[in-house]
Amino acid sequence: MSVMRVLVSGGAGYIGSHTVVRLVAAGHDVVIVDSFANAKPTVVGRLEALTGTDLPVHAFDLTDKDKTERLFATEKFDAVIHFAGLKAVGESVQIPLDYYVNNLESTFSLLRAMRRHGCDLLVFSSSATVYGEVAPVPYQEDYEPLSASSPYGRTKVMIEHVLRDVAGIDERLKVAMLRYFNPVGAHPSGTIGEDPQGIPNNLMPFVAQVAVGRRERLQVFGGDYPTADGTAERDYIHVEDLAAGHVAALQWIASHDRKVSTWNLGGGRGTSVLQVVAAFEKASGMPVPYDIVGRREGDLAAYWADPSRANAELGWRAERTIDEMCADTWRWQRANPDGYPD
Repeated sequence: MSVMRVLVSGGAGYIGSHTVVRLVAAGHDVVIVDSFANAKPTVVGRLEALTGTDLPVHAFDLTDKDKTERLFATEKFDAVIHFAGLKAVGESVQIPLDYYVNNLESTFSLLRAMRRHGCDLLVFSSSATVYGEVAPVPYQEDYEPLSASSPYGRTKVMIEHVLRDVAGIDERLKVAMLRYFNPVGAHPSGTIGEDPQGIPNNLMPFVAQVAVGRRERLQVFGGDYPTADGTAERDYIHVEDLAAGHVAALQWIASHDRKVSTWNLGGGRGTSVLQVVAAFEKASGMPVPYDIVGRREGDLAAYWADPSRANAELGWRAERTIDEMCADTWRWQRANPDGYPD
Protein backbone atom coordinates (compact mmCIF):
# COMPACT_ATOMS: atom_id res chain seq x y z
CA MET A 1 0.00 0.00 0.00
CA SER A 2 1.38 3.39 -0.97
CA VAL A 3 1.15 6.22 1.52
CA MET A 4 -0.91 9.13 0.22
CA ARG A 5 -1.43 12.74 1.16
CA VAL A 6 -5.21 12.97 1.43
CA LEU A 7 -7.39 16.08 1.60
CA VAL A 8 -10.56 15.33 3.56
CA SER A 9 -13.30 17.86 2.86
CA GLY A 10 -15.73 18.07 5.76
CA GLY A 11 -13.11 16.25 7.83
CA ALA A 12 -14.41 17.65 11.12
CA GLY A 13 -17.93 16.33 10.50
CA TYR A 14 -19.45 13.11 11.78
CA ILE A 15 -18.35 10.64 9.11
CA GLY A 16 -15.35 12.71 8.04
CA SER A 17 -13.83 12.77 11.52
CA HIS A 18 -14.03 9.00 11.93
CA THR A 19 -12.50 8.55 8.49
CA VAL A 20 -9.62 10.87 9.38
CA VAL A 21 -8.75 8.59 12.32
CA ARG A 22 -8.83 5.54 10.04
CA LEU A 23 -6.70 7.20 7.37
CA VAL A 24 -4.01 8.15 9.87
CA ALA A 25 -4.06 4.64 11.32
CA ALA A 26 -3.51 3.30 7.79
CA GLY A 27 -0.42 5.49 7.48
CA HIS A 28 -1.76 8.26 5.27
CA ASP A 29 -0.92 11.95 5.63
CA VAL A 30 -4.19 13.83 6.22
CA VAL A 31 -5.20 17.46 5.71
CA ILE A 32 -8.68 18.73 6.65
CA VAL A 33 -10.71 21.44 4.95
CA ASP A 34 -13.98 22.35 6.68
CA SER A 35 -16.18 25.44 6.80
CA PHE A 36 -17.41 24.40 10.29
CA ALA A 37 -20.98 25.10 9.21
CA ASN A 38 -21.97 21.63 10.47
CA ALA A 39 -19.04 20.89 12.78
CA LYS A 40 -17.24 22.29 15.82
CA PRO A 41 -13.56 23.33 15.74
CA THR A 42 -13.08 21.47 19.04
CA VAL A 43 -13.35 18.22 17.05
CA VAL A 44 -9.86 18.80 15.65
CA GLY A 45 -8.13 18.69 19.04
CA ARG A 46 -9.87 15.41 19.81
CA LEU A 47 -8.78 13.99 16.46
CA GLU A 48 -5.19 14.99 17.15
CA ALA A 49 -5.35 13.32 20.56
CA LEU A 50 -6.82 10.14 19.06
CA THR A 51 -4.32 9.96 16.20
CA GLY A 52 -1.25 11.30 18.01
CA THR A 53 -0.52 13.60 15.09
CA ASP A 54 -0.87 17.25 14.13
CA LEU A 55 -3.63 17.68 11.57
CA PRO A 56 -3.41 20.72 9.28
CA VAL A 57 -6.82 22.39 9.04
CA HIS A 58 -8.03 24.91 6.46
CA ALA A 59 -11.19 26.66 7.61
CA PHE A 60 -13.10 27.83 4.56
CA ASP A 61 -16.03 26.90 2.34
CA LEU A 62 -15.11 25.01 -0.82
CA THR A 63 -17.65 27.04 -2.78
CA ASP A 64 -14.94 29.73 -2.63
CA LYS A 65 -13.05 28.65 -5.75
CA ASP A 66 -10.22 31.15 -5.20
CA LYS A 67 -9.40 29.77 -1.75
CA THR A 68 -9.73 26.21 -3.08
CA GLU A 69 -7.31 27.03 -5.91
CA ARG A 70 -4.80 28.58 -3.49
CA LEU A 71 -4.93 25.49 -1.27
CA PHE A 72 -4.11 23.17 -4.18
CA ALA A 73 -1.48 25.57 -5.50
CA THR A 74 0.40 25.56 -2.19
CA GLU A 75 -0.07 21.92 -1.11
CA LYS A 76 0.28 18.72 -3.12
CA PHE A 77 -2.46 16.12 -2.66
CA ASP A 78 -2.63 12.61 -4.02
CA ALA A 79 -6.32 12.13 -3.28
CA VAL A 80 -9.48 13.82 -2.01
CA ILE A 81 -12.25 12.29 0.09
CA HIS A 82 -15.22 14.60 -0.35
CA PHE A 83 -17.71 14.74 2.53
CA ALA A 84 -18.36 18.50 2.60
CA GLY A 85 -21.95 19.54 1.94
CA LEU A 86 -25.31 20.34 3.44
CA LYS A 87 -27.04 17.11 4.43
CA ALA A 88 -30.46 17.49 6.13
CA VAL A 89 -33.24 16.09 3.96
CA GLY A 90 -36.03 18.11 5.60
CA GLU A 91 -34.06 21.35 5.54
CA SER A 92 -33.26 20.83 1.86
CA VAL A 93 -36.99 20.99 1.08
CA GLN A 94 -37.22 24.34 2.87
CA ILE A 95 -34.09 25.94 1.35
CA PRO A 96 -33.47 24.02 -1.88
CA LEU A 97 -31.38 26.69 -3.61
CA ASP A 98 -28.89 26.73 -0.73
CA TYR A 99 -28.46 22.96 -1.13
CA TYR A 100 -27.99 23.06 -4.89
CA VAL A 101 -25.51 25.94 -4.70
CA ASN A 102 -23.49 24.57 -1.79
CA ASN A 103 -23.30 20.90 -2.73
CA LEU A 104 -22.76 21.39 -6.46
CA GLU A 105 -20.46 24.42 -6.34
CA SER A 106 -18.19 22.87 -3.72
CA THR A 107 -17.80 19.81 -5.95
CA PHE A 108 -17.13 21.90 -9.07
CA SER A 109 -14.54 23.94 -7.17
CA LEU A 110 -12.76 20.79 -5.98
CA LEU A 111 -12.79 19.15 -9.41
CA ARG A 112 -11.34 22.21 -11.13
CA ALA A 113 -8.51 22.46 -8.59
CA MET A 114 -7.82 18.73 -8.72
CA ARG A 115 -7.56 18.74 -12.52
CA ARG A 116 -5.28 21.78 -12.59
CA HIS A 117 -2.91 20.40 -9.97
CA GLY A 118 -2.65 16.73 -10.86
CA CYS A 119 -4.71 15.22 -8.04
CA ASP A 120 -6.26 12.19 -9.67
CA LEU A 121 -8.14 10.19 -7.01
CA LEU A 122 -11.53 11.15 -5.60
CA VAL A 123 -13.76 9.30 -3.14
CA PHE A 124 -17.23 10.84 -3.05
CA SER A 125 -19.71 10.63 -0.18
CA SER A 126 -22.93 9.64 -1.94
CA SER A 127 -26.09 8.18 -0.43
CA ALA A 128 -28.69 5.44 -0.71
CA THR A 129 -31.17 8.25 -1.43
CA VAL A 130 -30.07 8.08 -5.10
CA TYR A 131 -32.10 4.87 -5.50
CA GLY A 132 -35.34 6.85 -5.19
CA GLU A 133 -38.70 5.41 -4.22
CA VAL A 134 -39.21 2.57 -6.70
CA ALA A 135 -35.90 0.66 -6.81
CA PRO A 136 -36.29 -2.99 -5.79
CA VAL A 137 -34.93 -4.01 -2.39
CA PRO A 138 -32.15 -4.82 -1.70
CA TYR A 139 -30.61 -1.90 -3.58
CA GLN A 140 -27.96 -2.84 -6.14
CA GLU A 141 -25.39 -0.46 -7.65
CA ASP A 142 -26.38 -1.07 -11.28
CA TYR A 143 -29.97 0.12 -10.78
CA GLU A 144 -31.12 2.86 -13.17
CA PRO A 145 -32.46 5.46 -13.43
CA LEU A 146 -31.21 7.20 -10.31
CA SER A 147 -33.70 9.55 -8.69
CA ALA A 148 -34.39 11.15 -5.33
CA SER A 149 -37.33 12.66 -3.51
CA SER A 150 -35.57 15.66 -1.90
CA PRO A 151 -33.26 18.44 -3.07
CA TYR A 152 -30.53 16.94 -0.86
CA GLY A 153 -30.87 13.57 -2.59
CA ARG A 154 -31.03 15.17 -6.03
CA THR A 155 -27.70 16.91 -5.40
CA LYS A 156 -26.18 13.44 -4.84
CA VAL A 157 -27.70 12.15 -8.09
CA MET A 158 -26.45 15.21 -9.98
CA ILE A 159 -22.94 14.97 -8.57
CA GLU A 160 -22.73 11.27 -9.45
CA HIS A 161 -23.57 12.18 -13.07
CA VAL A 162 -21.03 15.02 -13.05
CA LEU A 163 -18.28 12.73 -11.75
CA ARG A 164 -19.01 10.09 -14.40
CA ASP A 165 -18.89 12.70 -17.16
CA VAL A 166 -15.68 14.32 -15.95
CA ALA A 167 -13.91 11.00 -15.37
CA GLY A 168 -15.01 9.96 -18.85
CA ILE A 169 -12.93 12.69 -20.51
CA ASP A 170 -10.08 13.02 -17.99
CA GLU A 171 -7.59 10.25 -18.70
CA ARG A 172 -6.08 10.46 -15.20
CA LEU A 173 -9.06 10.92 -12.85
CA LYS A 174 -10.41 7.88 -10.99
CA VAL A 175 -13.52 8.14 -8.85
CA ALA A 176 -15.18 6.04 -6.15
CA MET A 177 -18.80 6.81 -5.31
CA LEU A 178 -19.85 5.35 -1.97
CA ARG A 179 -23.58 5.02 -1.42
CA TYR A 180 -24.14 4.59 2.24
CA PHE A 181 -27.19 3.74 4.15
CA ASN A 182 -27.87 4.83 7.76
CA PRO A 183 -24.64 5.67 9.60
CA VAL A 184 -24.83 5.47 13.40
CA GLY A 185 -22.55 4.82 16.33
CA ALA A 186 -19.39 6.56 17.50
CA HIS A 187 -15.69 5.95 18.02
CA PRO A 188 -15.30 3.33 20.80
CA SER A 189 -13.35 5.86 22.90
CA GLY A 190 -16.47 8.01 23.20
CA THR A 191 -14.48 11.12 22.26
CA ILE A 192 -15.95 11.68 18.78
CA GLY A 193 -19.50 10.98 17.64
CA GLU A 194 -22.57 12.44 16.03
CA ASP A 195 -23.50 15.93 17.22
CA PRO A 196 -26.46 17.17 15.15
CA GLN A 197 -27.31 20.84 15.35
CA GLY A 198 -30.78 21.57 16.66
CA ILE A 199 -33.38 18.81 16.61
CA PRO A 200 -31.88 15.60 15.19
CA ASN A 201 -33.16 14.53 11.79
CA ASN A 202 -32.09 10.92 12.25
CA LEU A 203 -33.36 8.25 14.60
CA MET A 204 -30.27 7.20 16.58
CA PRO A 205 -29.15 10.63 17.83
CA PHE A 206 -32.76 11.44 18.79
CA VAL A 207 -33.04 8.18 20.74
CA ALA A 208 -29.71 8.96 22.45
CA GLN A 209 -30.86 12.44 23.41
CA VAL A 210 -34.07 11.03 24.92
CA ALA A 211 -32.03 8.49 26.91
CA VAL A 212 -29.65 11.16 28.22
CA GLY A 213 -32.52 13.47 29.19
CA ARG A 214 -32.15 16.19 26.55
CA ARG A 215 -35.52 15.35 24.98
CA GLU A 216 -38.69 13.99 26.56
CA ARG A 217 -40.03 11.47 24.06
CA LEU A 218 -39.35 9.98 20.67
CA GLN A 219 -41.88 10.28 17.88
CA VAL A 220 -42.08 7.12 15.78
CA PHE A 221 -43.40 8.03 12.35
CA GLY A 222 -45.76 5.27 11.31
CA GLY A 223 -46.74 2.08 13.10
CA ASP A 224 -48.69 0.45 10.26
CA TYR A 225 -46.00 -0.39 7.72
CA PRO A 226 -45.93 -3.93 6.22
CA THR A 227 -43.01 -4.91 8.46
CA ALA A 228 -42.64 -7.31 11.37
CA ASP A 229 -43.60 -4.74 14.02
CA GLY A 230 -45.24 -2.09 11.81
CA THR A 231 -42.39 0.43 12.05
CA ALA A 232 -40.05 1.38 9.21
CA GLU A 233 -36.92 -0.71 8.64
CA ARG A 234 -33.54 0.74 7.68
CA ASP A 235 -30.04 -0.57 7.05
CA TYR A 236 -27.96 0.81 9.93
CA ILE A 237 -24.19 0.80 9.59
CA HIS A 238 -21.64 1.61 12.28
CA VAL A 239 -19.66 4.75 11.41
CA GLU A 240 -16.44 2.85 12.15
CA ASP A 241 -17.31 0.27 9.49
CA LEU A 242 -18.23 3.11 7.14
CA ALA A 243 -14.91 4.87 7.74
CA ALA A 244 -13.05 1.63 7.02
CA GLY A 245 -14.95 1.43 3.73
CA HIS A 246 -13.59 4.81 2.65
CA VAL A 247 -10.01 3.78 3.32
CA ALA A 248 -10.54 0.51 1.43
CA ALA A 249 -12.14 2.31 -1.53
CA LEU A 250 -9.30 4.82 -1.72
CA GLN A 251 -6.69 2.10 -1.72
CA TRP A 252 -8.63 0.12 -4.35
CA ILE A 253 -8.94 2.94 -6.90
CA ALA A 254 -5.28 3.85 -6.38
CA SER A 255 -4.24 0.37 -7.53
CA HIS A 256 -6.82 -0.37 -10.25
CA ASP A 257 -7.48 1.15 -13.67
CA ARG A 258 -11.28 1.37 -13.56
CA LYS A 259 -12.36 4.99 -14.03
CA VAL A 260 -15.54 5.03 -11.97
CA SER A 261 -16.44 2.62 -9.18
CA THR A 262 -19.68 2.57 -7.21
CA TRP A 263 -20.11 0.64 -4.00
CA ASN A 264 -22.96 0.26 -1.50
CA LEU A 265 -21.76 0.50 2.07
CA GLY A 266 -24.44 -1.10 4.19
CA GLY A 267 -25.06 -4.10 6.38
CA GLY A 268 -27.46 -5.83 4.04
CA ARG A 269 -30.26 -6.15 6.57
CA GLY A 270 -33.15 -4.07 7.86
CA THR A 271 -33.67 -3.09 11.50
CA SER A 272 -36.96 -1.53 12.60
CA VAL A 273 -37.39 1.63 14.64
CA LEU A 274 -38.69 -0.33 17.63
CA GLN A 275 -35.80 -2.78 17.39
CA VAL A 276 -33.40 0.18 17.58
CA VAL A 277 -35.28 1.55 20.61
CA ALA A 278 -35.12 -1.83 22.36
CA ALA A 279 -31.40 -2.24 21.61
CA PHE A 280 -30.68 1.26 22.90
CA GLU A 281 -32.61 0.70 26.13
CA LYS A 282 -30.59 -2.49 26.62
CA ALA A 283 -27.25 -0.74 25.93
CA SER A 284 -27.96 2.31 28.07
CA GLY A 285 -30.12 0.92 30.84
CA MET A 286 -32.31 3.99 30.30
CA PRO A 287 -35.93 4.16 29.17
CA VAL A 288 -36.72 5.63 25.75
CA PRO A 289 -40.40 6.61 25.89
CA TYR A 290 -42.03 7.01 22.49
CA ASP A 291 -45.30 7.81 20.76
CA ILE A 292 -46.32 6.30 17.45
CA VAL A 293 -47.61 9.07 15.18
CA GLY A 294 -48.54 9.34 11.50
CA ARG A 295 -46.20 8.44 8.69
CA ARG A 296 -43.95 11.10 7.18
CA GLU A 297 -44.52 11.87 3.52
CA GLY A 298 -41.88 10.21 1.37
CA ASP A 299 -40.75 7.64 3.93
CA LEU A 300 -40.40 4.11 2.61
CA ALA A 301 -41.49 1.04 4.57
CA ALA A 302 -38.16 -0.78 4.35
CA TYR A 303 -34.92 -0.77 2.41
CA TRP A 304 -31.43 -2.13 2.76
CA ALA A 305 -28.27 -2.62 0.75
CA ASP A 306 -26.94 -5.43 -1.32
CA PRO A 307 -23.31 -5.01 -0.18
CA SER A 308 -21.94 -7.98 -2.13
CA ARG A 309 -19.89 -5.87 -4.57
CA ALA A 310 -18.02 -4.12 -1.75
CA ASN A 311 -17.58 -7.49 -0.03
CA ALA A 312 -16.06 -9.03 -3.17
CA GLU A 313 -13.99 -6.16 -4.54
CA LEU A 314 -12.90 -4.27 -1.44
CA GLY A 315 -12.82 -7.17 0.98
CA TRP A 316 -15.04 -4.95 3.12
CA ARG A 317 -18.09 -5.81 5.14
CA ALA A 318 -20.12 -4.21 7.92
CA GLU A 319 -18.98 -6.11 11.01
CA ARG A 320 -20.60 -4.36 13.98
CA THR A 321 -24.05 -5.29 15.28
CA ILE A 322 -26.93 -3.02 16.24
CA ASP A 323 -26.07 -3.72 19.89
CA GLU A 324 -22.53 -2.41 19.32
CA MET A 325 -23.88 0.60 17.44
CA CYS A 326 -26.11 1.47 20.38
CA ALA A 327 -23.42 0.83 23.00
CA ASP A 328 -20.93 3.12 21.22
CA THR A 329 -23.56 5.80 20.64
CA TRP A 330 -24.45 5.71 24.34
CA ARG A 331 -20.80 5.90 25.41
CA TRP A 332 -20.41 9.05 23.28
CA GLN A 333 -23.72 10.62 24.37
CA ARG A 334 -23.21 9.92 28.07
CA ALA A 335 -19.72 11.46 27.99
CA ASN A 336 -20.91 14.41 25.86
CA PRO A 337 -24.55 15.01 26.87
CA ASP A 338 -24.62 18.39 25.12
CA GLY A 339 -22.41 17.37 22.20
CA TYR A 340 -19.11 19.04 21.45
CA PRO A 341 -18.30 22.23 23.36
CA ASP A 342 -18.10 25.41 21.29
